Amino acid sequence: MDAAGEELADRVRALLSGADGLEERRMFGTRAFLLDGRILVGARPGGTLLVRVEEESGVTLATRAGVALAVMGTRTMGTGWLDVANSVLIDDGELMFWVDVARENAQQPG
Repeated sequence: MDAAGEELADRVRALLSGADGLEERRMFGTRAFLLDGRILVGARPGGTLLVRVEEESGVTLATRAGVALAVMGTRTMGTGWLDVANSVLIDDGELMFWVDVARENAQQPG
């Protein structure tokens, strides 16, 4: 993981500190943050935030500036996985928006 990814992981960790059921793991070159075993977000190289969202919400959220469907290797993921560019995550308020979107998804059944 590069310095930008590590810095993002530190910011996410600080925002989620104290959350019950939170776990942090290295997965697929990403520092993933899981809640009750489900991926919420991941800090990726370059300071990109991987966000797990409801697929319906993902269609709309992917139209925002600096947001795209996540790519893993050569595979573009479905609308339930978004990459948010580091340039969008300048302040913690914007980062918290994306963490909250992921939390809403994690609370959905299934």
